[in-house]
Amino acid sequence: MCRHRGARICVDEAGSVKRAFQCPYHAWTYALDGNLIAAPDLTSMPDVDRVAYGLAEVHLREWLGYAWVNLADDPPSFEDDVLSAVTERLGTLEGIDGYEIDRLSVGKRIVYDVKANWKLIIENFMECYHFATIHPELTEVLPEFADGYAAQYYVGHGAEFGDEVRGFTVDGSEGFEKLPALEEDRDRKYYAITVKPQVFINLVPDHVIVHRMYPLAADRTVVECDWLCAKEVVDTGRDVSRSVELFHRVNEQDFEACERCQPAMSSRAYAHGGVLVPSEHHIGGFHVWLVRKLESAD
Repeated sequence: MCRHRGARICVDEAGSVKRAFQCPYHAWTYALDGNLIAAPDLTSMPDVDRVAYGLAEVHLREWLGYAWVNLADDPPSFEDDVLSAVTERLGTLEGIDGYEIDRLSVGKRIVYDVKANWKLIIENFMECYHFATIHPELTEVLPEFADGYAAQYYVGHGAEFGDEVRGFTVDGSEGFEKLPALEEDRDRKYYAITVKPQVFINLVPDHVIVHRMYPLAADRTVVECDWLCAKEVVDTGRDVSRSVELFHRVNEQDFEACERCQPAMSSRAYAHGGVLVPSEHHIGGFHVWLVRKLESAD
């Protein structure tokens, strides 16, 4: 955003510039390093410091082919807050390397506008207690989920495909070739990773699904979901619809459930929160993490 009046400098989904960004409102112009390099009558305004009024800096880390941004002046450790989520789930940080996520391509992106708080979406993603009720397609592919125990319940555990299931697709039919660097013991298994506070990583043998949540209000969250496939799958135009359709249905089912819960969040009858059954202990862990973050921000 422009430091002058807060106008959005770039409103396009994607694009490129060679040397500078220019605000379309008053033509303040910034170099690629963020410094203010030009503005109408800037030479007659000696009090406008070109460095002090440059674009705001943020902390950036590239990982898994994504840009991870933190807006805090003093950000928490990326290793402790992000990379540790992989270790906690898979047992080792190297466990994610075989998927070579930074070499995959986006086969499909769907954006969901969910009328629910982001914390409800986190809670929903972390538990499988609801699977037998609202996810018939997913429990056909991953039968153990029908018992209500989440894949995130056990460190290193991957939910196994059903005996007759050939791929992570909406009808259990064959998907794509296994990702080439993936270890044999991860074939025919699904792993879910929650990177708090707003990213989900879903690992299956032939593709990866990444959710990013953007809270816009107390009762509204935009969720961007990418289906990442091998580059040759995307480049050759192979049909990804059956792979996409499975988790797209899961998303729609989950988000409808979250929207069903949202009205109660402002009810006095729910003022002390809900009930966690034993298989949801990791949701309790999320609550503890959240309270600690809120307390440390005071």
